[in-house]
Amino acid sequence: MRCARRLLADDRGAVTVEAAVAVCGLVAVLALGIAAVMAVVGQLRCTDAAREAARLVARGDDARVPAVVEEVAPNGARWVVRKEADTASVEVTVSRFGVGLRARAYAVVEPGVAGE
Repeated sequence: MRCARRLLADDRGAVTVEAAVAVCGLVAVLALGIAAVMAVVGQLRCTDAAREAARLVARGDDARVPAVVEEVAPNGARWVVRKEADTASVEVTVSRFGVGLRARAYAVVEPGVAGE
């Protein structure tokens, strides 16, 4: 009887420790899941910004590109606009959670805009 009581007294905090470790593991998995979702959302925003900027450049409305990219892309995004012959390309990049996000979009320049 004494031996059984001694074992029960020694194991009293084991369940609490196991629960604390399990909760820490769940919190870590939840944080990684949220970071992954935020990275996907950031990638989609970069893609949208690059697409809209390429359309603007193709129409000859280059002056609106900075405002559109700053509005659509995540904060701190950088963009590069390239025009070559009859095509326009825009690349939007940003770093989030230690992951570099990059999106590119291409568009054919409309007739009459290529000469400008």
